[in-house]
Amino acid sequence: MSTIAQTSIRKFQSQVKLAGILIATGIVFGDIGTSPLYTYTAIFQPGEVIDSMKALGILSCIIWTLTLQTTVKYILITLQADNNGEGGIFSLYTLIRRYYGKWVVILAILGGSFLISDGIITPPISVASAVEGLKLYYPHLNTIPIVITILVFLFVIQQFGTQVIGKIFGPVMILWFAFMGIIGFMALSKDFTVLKALNPVYAFNFLLHYPKGFWLLGGVFLCTTGAEALYSDMGHVGRNNIRVSWIFIKIALILSYAGQTAWLLSAGKANNLSPFFNIVPLPIYIPAVVLSTLATIIASQALISGCFTLANEAIHLGLWPRHKIIFPGNIKGQLYIPFFNWALMAACISVVLYFRESTKMEAAFGLSVTLTMLSTTCLIVLYMLSRRRSLAIIIPVTIMFLTVEISFLIANLKKIAEGGWIMLIMGTTLSAIMLIWRWGRGTEEKLTTYSEWEPDNLKRLVGLSHGERIENFSTHLIYITSSPWPQRIEDKTLNSIFTSPLKKADIYWFFHISITDEPYTLQYKINTLSSNDAYFVDLKLGFRVPPRVDLFFRKIAQELIKSGELDREYREDLKFEQNPIGGYKFIVISSFLSFDNQLPFWKNFLIRIYYNIKGVAVTQDDNYGLDPSNVIFEKYPLVYTSADHIRLERIK
Repeated sequence: MSTIAQTSIRKFQSQVKLAGILIATGIVFGDIGTSPLYTYTAIFQPGEVIDSMKALGILSCIIWTLTLQTTVKYILITLQADNNGEGGIFSLYTLIRRYYGKWVVILAILGGSFLISDGIITPPISVASAVEGLKLYYPHLNTIPIVITILVFLFVIQQFGTQVIGKIFGPVMILWFAFMGIIGFMALSKDFTVLKALNPVYAFNFLLHYPKGFWLLGGVFLCTTGAEALYSDMGHVGRNNIRVSWIFIKIALILSYAGQTAWLLSAGKANNLSPFFNIVPLPIYIPAVVLSTLATIIASQALISGCFTLANEAIHLGLWPRHKIIFPGNIKGQLYIPFFNWALMAACISVVLYFRESTKMEAAFGLSVTLTMLSTTCLIVLYMLSRRRSLAIIIPVTIMFLTVEISFLIANLKKIAEGGWIMLIMGTTLSAIMLIWRWGRGTEEKLTTYSEWEPDNLKRLVGLSHGERIENFSTHLIYITSSPWPQRIEDKTLNSIFTSPLKKADIYWFFHISITDEPYTLQYKINTLSSNDAYFVDLKLGFRVPPRVDLFFRKIAQELIKSGELDREYREDLKFEQNPIGGYKFIVISSFLSFDNQLPFWKNFLIRIYYNIKGVAVTQDDNYGLDPSNVIFEKYPLVYTSADHIRLERIK
């Protein structure tokens, strides 16, 4: 064996650990691992006489969907595109955006929006499909209150962190997959001939010759709806842990689907109960319902956490308005966004109340994930092109995945009238919000004017700082600036300082915050505009780092004092300050839409939507992690198109 091969094996072994595999099983595969509960109920209707061509064709389609979509696309190819260990559609976007035009953000926005839409439908359908297993003993049981109670509990506990519950995720899910595989094998053992479906010819013949067989792909697609989570959760568990875990997961899934197929063929007719519960032995039926419910809760929990992470990335990339973000636990990457939590809960409960049964929810399920997967395919192709991969690999891979996913998309379009329109509206609404927010921020930036510091403005600033007859406003005055250049500053900041009442400070700070493409960057660079008078700080934060600017300022000031770059006692009054750095104030300047604007209808409409969205976002002190006691808010009018053509007539 070559030295390179031995080194690769040792590296792979060091990255794969039992604990990592356990966590991966608990966090990553919950969504795809609970799909056997409802996939077949979407394909085989109650009372339907089972046709062997359909049963074997469906099983073959599922096996090869799991192979092509999940194994080849996500496990083998997409997981290669890691951003310093992080995955997900927004991480993928940050890897390629420097190589392509601004249009590429549309793919990321569409993919991210419809993935969040998936987070709205997955918890209701998963929990409902598990709870409905009780209908074997209670045929007329109203499961809606039970499902809503579980969902409310699930969302309420988010604010306390999931580190305690997270410890049982792995063991419970391993038990779930083992149970699923064992009962699947038990049912399969009565008819091993269904394994003929491993041959893709059965899938091909089914799609080609079975009446309306192609349109059943919308139900088949449900078996792989959790594949996108594999990539999104890579940063939590590691690429190789996911790959090793998938071997066990895929075997369990195929055994479950094969066992359900064997039961359908032997029973000859589908009934009102999911085929999954029909293969569960009666002595352990109730424990099986309890275990499946726990598995769906865990799957929902993982997806909710994934939505928080996705929203956090969108916020840091400037694609979504800021919301309050809380870090409830000590686990890296664990966060809680109250606005998203309660909005998701309301949406999930609405889905339950509207559809009422999991079989009806299946009509709305799958369409949004198909659009997300298509977006990921486009982005991963662009990623491979940017890394100069061989066209001999890129072209056939692209054709294969686009063919499969466009086929699924066409089949899922049938679901629009059956409830899929809800997911389309949700995904489209989220996409529109992201696009309008990005456009609005971009427009604001374009209208921002700048002035040079040298020579006049800096001289005025230093003169104001040393003016003995002017009352001191604060020891330190900090402005958050959008200017990336130390030599230039926004006119609105100059107006804030030099407009009466003058803001005299001993030391002025201008913080520029830039979000990097790496997830956990935390760096800063100092430019001295005038020693002991004015400093420009370029603060670089990774897109997953909370912007605690108040804390960062104090640390930076203390480091400068310690290094002697900032003389704390060069002013008489600072000698008596109890605070090590002295008092400080942040000036937060935000815009409002001026009445001086003269805008066309469409532009006025979009701008007003932007400001309404801005009103729902957190205030700037929460945005930048500032202590409210140290913040002063100011507003300035923003004029997009001035109404200069208006002429007033003077009457004599």
